Amino acid sequence: MPLIYLPDLRLNASLTGPEDGPPLVLLHALGLSHEIWQPLIDHLPRHRILSFDLRGHGASDCPPAPYKMGALIQDTERLIGHFGLKDCVVIGLSIGGLIAQGLAVKRLDLVRGLVLSNTAARIGIASQWQDRIALVRRAGLAALHDATMERWLGRNWRESPALAGLSSRFLATSPEGWAGCASAIAGTDFYETTATLRLPTLVIAGSHDGSTPVDLVRETADLIPGHQFRLIRGAGHIPLAEKPDDYAEAIRDFLTRIGHG
Repeated sequence: MPLIYLPDLRLNASLTGPEDGPPLVLLHALGLSHEIWQPLIDHLPRHRILSFDLRGHGASDCPPAPYKMGALIQDTERLIGHFGLKDCVVIGLSIGGLIAQGLAVKRLDLVRGLVLSNTAARIGIASQWQDRIALVRRAGLAALHDATMERWLGRNWRESPALAGLSSRFLATSPEGWAGCASAIAGTDFYETTATLRLPTLVIAGSHDGSTPVDLVRETADLIPGHQFRLIRGAGHIPLAEKPDDYAEAIRDFLTRIGHG
């Protein structure tokens, strides 16, 4: 994957699929990388797909924490512009869903549809995130590992076939980058702005997601008139890692329905 040189940082980005394919932009969760999307990319060979590592993650640059949500939105906006994409469907997972909501409000000219996956207009409370950041500062991401995997994968997380891949990516994340993006989540409340959105939206929840429980995801979905809601049963916070076929089917159905297939 090439590093894309922006004025203030480099982002590790990939653009795949046919040049005339309907464009998708994929935004990954906190503590992961663009690689998490590969199963979905494999299911959508006719689409033009931009995926990248958020700042502080994967092979992208890691500026000092904290980060603002506006900076993460601007990173996405600039990459879309760099590759000349228009009329995109933006698929955001967890923090990626927050970025997607903010981008749609700011640049409706770039976004024709949203998939908000395992996310909300506000995720957690600021004090909770600050406590986690303080723990990571003291003891590294390993100190958060077990609790994070349980929130992502449910009570039987140690037996999950998805554990190895998620665990290794989480532990490979820069603590500084994790803290930077966690600060952005802590400072974000999009309830009022997301309620202004009027565009095709699919909202996905996992039945045993401990990070963004179903009721929280549904509450955000209800802010957007005409949304479609899909529950992935037997999956937690990262359903494309646990139920990749079900996840891809939900997204493919949505893209076909809105004429973006």
